[in-house]
Amino acid sequence: MTNELTRIVATASVSTAASNLLVETALSAADAAGFEAAVAVVDAGGALKGFARSDGAAFLTADVAINKAWTAASYGYPTSVWNDYIADPQVAPLANLPRMMPVGGGYALFDNGRLVGGIGLSGGNTTQDQDAALAAIKAAGFELPA
Repeated sequence: MTNELTRIVATASVSTAASNLLVETALSAADAAGFEAAVAVVDAGGALKGFARSDGAAFLTADVAINKAWTAASYGYPTSVWNDYIADPQVAPLANLPRMMPVGGGYALFDNGRLVGGIGLSGGNTTQDQDAALAAIKAAGFELPA
């Protein structure tokens, strides 16, 4: 047995190629569903990895998409569940985080059980945002949420 201090840990992150595919596929799914959208992908640490906003999407969709991706990656939960979580007084202070976005359309990205990032989509209603994000997750080969 050794008492050696572990100084580093290996981390996994969504690749640029996968991020680009997620963004392209999500925008295509939004277009097919008839709405303009913004799509953001963040890495496991919440840093922006990929982003695009269709020409007709409202400017606010950009921040909302980024914040959904960040929120999903923060704990690995879909953004749609955060409304229930922050209703709990023990967790409610998390709603004060500037980037917290407890609105459906954001999902954590998992590969072989490892959190590697998050995707956020904004522009449609909650169901449309979620469906387009899920289509992108499936197309890129990431694990679909249970």
